[in-house]
Amino acid sequence: MALIPKETVDQILHLADIVEVVGDFVSLKRKGQNMWACCPFHNEKSPSFSVAPAKGLYKCFGCGKAGGVVQFVMDIEGSSYVEALKYLAKKYGVEIREEEKTPEQQLAQNDKDSQYIVSNWAKDHYHKLLLESEEGQSIGLSYLRQRGLNQQTIQTFELGYSLDQWDDLLKAAEKAGYERKYLEKTGLTIKKDDDQGQDTGRRYDRFRGRVMFPIHNVAGRTIGFGARTLKANDKSAKYLNSPESDIYHKSDVLYGMYQARQAIRAEETCYLVEGYLDVLSLHQGGIKNVVASSGTSLTESQIRLIARYTDNVTVLYDGDAAGIRASLRGIDLILEGGLNVRVVLFPDGDDPDSYIRKVGDQRFREHLENHSKDFISFKTDLVAREAAQDPVKKAEAIRDVLQSIAKVPDPIKRQVFLQQTSGTFGIDEQVLITEYNKLVKSAGGKNAPQSTGPAAAQPASRSQQSSAPARPLSLEEEAEAAMYGAPSDAFAPQTLDAGSGEEVEPVPDVLQACEREIVRLILLYAPQQLANEVSVAQYLFGQLEENVFLTPIYADLLHLCRTEMEQGRWPDVRTLIQHGRGDIRQLVSDLATEKYELSPNWTTHQIYVPRELDLLQQACDNAVLRLNKCTVQRELATRLDALRQPMDEADLMETLHAIKLLKQMDNQLGGMLGTVIPRSG
Repeated sequence: MALIPKETVDQILHLADIVEVVGDFVSLKRKGQNMWACCPFHNEKSPSFSVAPAKGLYKCFGCGKAGGVVQFVMDIEGSSYVEALKYLAKKYGVEIREEEKTPEQQLAQNDKDSQYIVSNWAKDHYHKLLLESEEGQSIGLSYLRQRGLNQQTIQTFELGYSLDQWDDLLKAAEKAGYERKYLEKTGLTIKKDDDQGQDTGRRYDRFRGRVMFPIHNVAGRTIGFGARTLKANDKSAKYLNSPESDIYHKSDVLYGMYQARQAIRAEETCYLVEGYLDVLSLHQGGIKNVVASSGTSLTESQIRLIARYTDNVTVLYDGDAAGIRASLRGIDLILEGGLNVRVVLFPDGDDPDSYIRKVGDQRFREHLENHSKDFISFKTDLVAREAAQDPVKKAEAIRDVLQSIAKVPDPIKRQVFLQQTSGTFGIDEQVLITEYNKLVKSAGGKNAPQSTGPAAAQPASRSQQSSAPARPLSLEEEAEAAMYGAPSDAFAPQTLDAGSGEEVEPVPDVLQACEREIVRLILLYAPQQLANEVSVAQYLFGQLEENVFLTPIYADLLHLCRTEMEQGRWPDVRTLIQHGRGDIRQLVSDLATEKYELSPNWTTHQIYVPRELDLLQQACDNAVLRLNKCTVQRELATRLDALRQPMDEADLMETLHAIKLLKQMDNQLGGMLGTVIPRSG
């Protein structure tokens, strides 16, 4: 994969003005030092979306979205990091000269570009035939009109028609100057070989006499086609899709995502249907946040694609019981991907397309609202009805539901689902938890805790969540890491016991708060001078000495700040907000943004309120004292716990002496912080 040189990335980030970029999408108004607007990522009536020009970042205090200028483009466009950089480069006139490719790489890139070009040409060719040719109008267009589709929908999705001829597309493409090999590589034409695999020279169109549904990637480029035959006696498949190619990978694509992505983000949910016409009819009916799996089983790549835009998926089923059963496995994958899944059923004999045409847009929306049900409850009710009178089937049904619950990464949701399942089946919750833990243990404990009993369904601590196993990197993420000169594991969450296989001890909330405050002060005030002309960063790093932070994300950010200092630079929000790791970007945004500002009227009325900048020495001293006090209390708790274990007299005396000293230190630190009142007299 060709990479954008680091120097070009730096130039893009230097020129990109976050106020200008955000202002292209929302109307910003200044209030104090920051700019404010209603959030473009969720519906709200009063502005909670803030842009800080001086820090180069944005944050919504409603939905929590935050980051720098690149992250904003990624969020608003649903694009990758590389795509966002290219967007900004185009906006600010920066020429991207990708690092020189090898001849083989250049040839492969040219080959893919040619496939995109010929696919786009074919899409235009089919669309023109639908609207202008006699056959296209009388057969293709009349069919689409019969299905209730209007001209705007046909234009939006660039629908087309392929003539019922062996080589119409082939002849037109060659006349337009396109090479046969690209028509074959994209699957638009087929090469006929003899029994020995030799080229006979015969070539013909793959799609003939069919309504054409162009398939787009998220950038809007045509990558393939779905095609429906209109012949009543046609013995071939009703629907025919483009074969896999260099530009079309069926498992990575959802039909309609290009047209739906903005609506999915705005509505904060994605409706998932099965067919092309389901998407078209719902989109035309005003439900634009809809995509289709195109009749194939859902894949992890498709689920990750949805997750770029929303955490909420509603699957729309027709009333066919066999079809529902066949789809359950795919929904388990959605659960495993961490998304919230709901289900809506339609009456027997109806699918989303037929139902919205039958009842109209308004009643269809009402049906979605009134019949939406979370997936675990839906599946529990479904299997419970099927096994109601058979104890053996009932036991199998319970295990089936528990396997779906085990796919849910969120421990609190698992607990709720276990309670619901207990009520539906009329079985003791503790029995379910025991059986659940057996399933998890036999499966290797991919998502859930390993302990047995009620604790199995309890939420993990924040430190445990942040120490989750690193997922594999995509090629784009590896490229992003390389752009910053980082190793490819730079995106993976760092853990204290990487590779050891040992359980990470939960980090108490109070210690996390202490570590967070140290990092915040260094990030925001690193170069500010304290007493004796020592900077905030120098003072705090000196006080920390070799202390190791136990919260992984704070340890990582502290390390980044220290690295910046070692390289002769102050830690800077504008730099770190562009870091390759999303969790680092989020943390920097959280630490660097404030929801409230002092009104300038306070100064006008001579009301003086001390700013943190005026009290930095005190803030740094208190942060260090609190961290030290927390460390002492943790050690004290460890020593007190040791007293419960058998030990010889020498160890007992040593432990008691240590406890005494630790208590003295704890009291001294409390006195310095003002949290301990000294005894009088």
